[in-house]
Amino acid sequence: MHYTVVERELELRLILSPERGIPVPARLSYRTDDPYAVHIAFHINSEHPVDWTFSRELLVEGVFRPSGNGDVRVWPTKTEGRSVVLMALSSPDGDALLEAPAAQVSAWLERTLRVVPPGTEGEQLGIDGALDQLLAR
Repeated sequence: MHYTVVERELELRLILSPERGIPVPARLSYRTDDPYAVHIAFHINSEHPVDWTFSRELLVEGVFRPSGNGDVRVWPTKTEGRSVVLMALSSPDGDALLEAPAAQVSAWLERTLRVVPPGTEGEQLGIDGALDQLLAR
């Protein structure tokens, strides 16, 4: 089965304190075979990247207003006059607050929305066709 991948490399900032942060290279990925999700791989000082997967809708909403609860929260803000998107990630291994350039995240999200417009994600999965085949028997 053929599917499309939309990726973007960018540098995020891991916020350690209000005055201090460190750069974290990351890759945003969206795949049409998993149309409801976005994937972020953080390339930290380890052999394997740290991967997070969450709702594309949560990230789209988080670019404009606070979104999410629990393990993933996203919201827009300004830092030193720049528009950024903050992502708070929580897991049993710890918590992280990451800052991403809003323009780069928004441009990448727009590409994903052109590939699979909102509301058409289910069509990518072929569920209707599979149900039709199943019920036709």
